[in-house]
Formats: sequence, structure tokens, C-alpha cells
Amino acid sequence: MSYQTIHQESSQRMQKTIEVMNDEMRGIRTGRASPALVDNIRVEYYGSPTPLKQLAAISIPEPRLIVIKPYDISILGEIGKSILKSELGITPQNDGKLIRLAIPHLSEERRKQLSKAVKDIAERTKTSIRNIRRDGLKSGDDEEKAKTLSEDDKFKLKDELQKMTEKFEKEVDNLIDKKIKEVMEV
Repeated sequence: MSYQTIHQESSQRMQKTIEVMNDEMRGIRTGRASPALVDNIRVEYYGSPTPLKQLAAISIPEPRLIVIKPYDISILGEIGKSILKSELGITPQNDGKLIRLAIPHLSEERRKQLSKAVKDIAERTKTSIRNIRRDGLKSGDDEEKAKTLSEDDKFKLKDELQKMTEKFEKEVDNLIDKKIKEVMEV
């Protein structure tokens, strides 16, 4: 494996880690309604768990209201059950044609809990990024031992991986700061 390959693979894996973190954070509730809150909910539809967004139109008519209008009204009850089972903590209001989810205000204590959850996600993400760096360094060592990578390239790779790690960790910090600010907003 060449210097370029190791560098490129590490960069792609770190970017994917950031994407996974963003997906996790989308599901964390803030004081505002967002379609992302119900993105990960799966509904039993003809015997298979199907993402809610494939079964219904999701809209935000007001800042604290999510409206779910299923394409097939017969699954309205299943959608309601799936929402109740989810970790959303919101009771759906079913009127026979659509489901309304009123997003309640978050208490100070709940906002602090959510901030802690966001920080935990950030720490896991940073650990993953550091593990990717470690894997890249190990690959560099292995390639040097196999005489397919020069010692100079190995040290250059080490420096590049460190810079890349710092860049992605800074990106994680920026995203987390933004999310915590959003969660703590009253």
C-alpha cells in the first residue's frame, strides 16, 4: 500500500465518522421541530421495518409541530405505535388522516442531559478518529517493514495523519458547539 493510498483511506474513514456523528446528532431533540427527529423511526409495513420517511410526507407547519401524512392511511396506527416506541418521548395525536407531534419545551434539566449526550457522541467520534490515525500509522509501519514505503514517506505520513486528525477533531468541536448551543436555546 502506498503513502497516497493510506492517506486517502484514512481521510475517507474520518469523513465517514463525521457523517455518522451528524446522523446521530440529528436525532437529538432540540426545542424546535425538525423532520430529522423522526428520520430514524421504522414502521412495520407488510412485515418489514420501513423508514417513516418512505411511508409518509413529513412537514413542519409551525416551529413546534411535526405533521406526518401517510401515503397509505391504513398504516396510521402502526406509525403511531412506532413513534410511541421510539426514544422521542412525544405522544402522537392521530386524527384519522394524519399524525401531529407537538414538540414540548425542554426543561433545563433535560437540556443539560441532552448536552451531555451530545458531548458523549463527540468523544466517541474523536476516539474513532484517533483509532483511524493509529490504523494509518500501523499500515505505514507495516509498509516500511515490507520495504514498500520509505522511511521519509513514513514520517511524512505520520505528520499528515496528525494534521488530518487535528483538522477533523476541530470540525467535531465546531459541530458539537453548534449543537449544544441549539439544545440549550430556550
